[in-house]
Amino acid sequence: MLTALIRRPHRLVYLSSGLHRGGEGSLGDLDWTKRRWDPARAYAESKLQVVALAFALARRWPQVLSNAVDPGWARTKMGGPGGPVDLETGQRTQACLAVSDDPAAMVSGRYWHHLRQEQPASMAADPRFQDQLIAQLGELTGVPLP
Repeated sequence: MLTALIRRPHRLVYLSSGLHRGGEGSLGDLDWTKRRWDPARAYAESKLQVVALAFALARRWPQVLSNAVDPGWARTKMGGPGGPVDLETGQRTQACLAVSDDPAAMVSGRYWHHLRQEQPASMAADPRFQDQLIAQLGELTGVPLP
């Protein structure tokens, strides 16, 4: 909804997770009103949808650099003290994509982890899935993506 309402920026950086690869891509019940709640599955699906959204915007808005980032399991209040990634490392990639003029960061429609491009789940890269997601989000929120 926020993406649909904001003035288009020069760059968008969406935070996802490597767990997006476990998302099943169910678009029939985005708000979990018909299915039994499963927090792990909901997390994985939401992170898959975030990657697909970033890629959809890279296609639809070619003048905007739109990427998805997996910061890793960072030691934060949310991640807890057992996370293997320190806060500095966890934030480095999204900060670089947001402000760097390095040509390596001036790309769009990519999935990143620790300053390297990685292969996302195939469903996230599927334009049909992306378009279906955008349509479902518009119906759910009442705010279509321009």
